[in-house]
Amino acid sequence: MAKQAASGSRTVRGSRTGRPIMALLDLLGRRWSLRILWELRDQALTSRALRTACDEASPTVLQARLTELREAGFVELGDGGGYGLTALGRELCETFMPLHRFAERWKR
Repeated sequence: MAKQAASGSRTVRGSRTGRPIMALLDLLGRRWSLRILWELRDQALTSRALRTACDEASPTVLQARLTELREAGFVELGDGGGYGLTALGRELCETFMPLHRFAERWKR
């Protein structure tokens, strides 16, 4: 398997292959990415409410992550100005629920 087609490939830190799993883990591993998705799992939030929910994360970093998550198709800006999950974003959060339940048991 030589190179991945340029269309659909994403820049992946530490990987020359750009495999989808590596691209996803790279995006989700960036500071605040998972937290943003988690906070949006139940409801859309304005930029300010999301910042508050994310323990006053830097507005610059928060906006950078929101842009990346929007470009990836996980988050969208709603008509009312709030950010919410797309269908793909909701599917991703559902994928993490077994891990969340495991973490809750592990924590005890």
